[in-house]
Amino acid sequence: MENEIFEIISHGGNARAYAFEAVKKAQEGNIKEAEELLAKAQEELDIAHNTQTKLIQAEINGENLQMNLLMVHAQDHLMTAISEKNLIEQIVNLCKKLEEKK
Repeated sequence: MENEIFEIISHGGNARAYAFEAVKKAQEGNIKEAEELLAKAQEELDIAHNTQTKLIQAEINGENLQMNLLMVHAQDHLMTAISEKNLIEQIVNLCKKLEEKK
């Protein structure tokens, strides 16, 4: 289970990094690059979410998964990454509209 927890943390972190890089690109007017980075962020989130789903399914199937601080951290990390990516997506869309008006 520890490997899966670290996978969630790692891919969540990758997603956040791509998302924050995307907002920088959007602010510079590089909307296409920003959208590509957001797509990469979503791919990372999908991997992390799939790993999370495997753990949930294992628990549903009777496997005794011990809740620990590392698991709580992984869940917090993933949910924060999802929220930030969603918010950054909105910021990129605003930047795109501003670029179109130039």
